[in-house]
Amino acid sequence: MKTRYRIFFIGILVVVLAAIRYYESIIFYDPLIDFFKYSDYLRDRLPDFDHSLLILNTFFRYTLNSLISIAILAIAFIDRNIVKFATVLFLLLLVLAGSVFTYLVFTIENEHFLALFYVRRFLIHPIFILVLLPAFYYYRMNNHAKKSV
Repeated sequence: MKTRYRIFFIGILVVVLAAIRYYESIIFYDPLIDFFKYSDYLRDRLPDFDHSLLILNTFFRYTLNSLISIAILAIAFIDRNIVKFATVLFLLLLVLAGSVFTYLVFTIENEHFLALFYVRRFLIHPIFILVLLPAFYYYRMNNHAKKSV
């Protein structure tokens, strides 16, 4: 695939990620968005919410962002091994952060609001792609340098 088409498709996927973020309150059930945005969450109480629906929507959003992020990596590098490795990393992150998020949602107390905030943020925003793109780019450049020597 030509470079300009790859850049175009990556741009479309980035716009889709931005659209998911922009319409998050319409698409997903997440009462914690307004809680963390508008309240003094270090002193306030959590609003009443459906725990299982929140966890399900958070995992759905993570899955959606992960699939788009993996598609960006697949288009950027066109390497099956990178896509497989990235998929394993995304699944590992889901298991680890998802477990912590689920635990925090069911056992939340005022002193754990910041932990819930950051774990949730890591799950609902495609932050991992910002780490993986430069890492795989460096890996690719390092491999090409070794092969040419």
